[in-house]
Amino acid sequence: MNIFKRSFFAVGLFFSVSFQTNAQTEIQGYEIGIDGVVSASNLGGSFGAGLKFGLELNDNFILGPSVRWQRTWTNNIGQTTGTNANFNIWGGGVWAHYRAGQYLFAGAEFEMLKTPFNFTNFGEPNWVPTLLLGGGFSHEFDEKFRINGGMYYDVIDHVNSPLRQGYFMRRENGSLIPVLYRIALFIPLG
Repeated sequence: MNIFKRSFFAVGLFFSVSFQTNAQTEIQGYEIGIDGVVSASNLGGSFGAGLKFGLELNDNFILGPSVRWQRTWTNNIGQTTGTNANFNIWGGGVWAHYRAGQYLFAGAEFEMLKTPFNFTNFGEPNWVPTLLLGGGFSHEFDEKFRINGGMYYDVIDHVNSPLRQGYFMRRENGSLIPVLYRIALFIPLG
């Protein structure tokens, strides 16, 4: 089974189980969420945001669609060519979070991202699947907004994934471990 089939199978299984366990639950509310990316150095940087629309199925479970956009630039590629480059990464997907008590959450986020990174077919942009599983801190402040801060593991860890820029852990041999962190702000609607 190739990587795309495995990705869609895993996401489909996750959401079908989620919907079955919440089939009798009415939507209790809606939320908008945003997480951001900002990085810069002498060699380049990036900025962007992920937007999430959430359907609250109960006090603990929320899910919905997401969109992501990121602008990245590089200065003096290869340190010798003097060439600058910039590009956009964008896409969308689905996400679900389970909020346990008032301080923890566990979640899954699947996105397909269009990226110019293509180490298998050089020069051709492609769509790359990402599947993040993780959890962390989640707290609501006076029913006005919620902050989530957590660590995610990229289960697919595709060689062309633009998320590799955010991986921050390394093995002893120097290779990256597909772990990243995100902080998100959620605002209830109505």
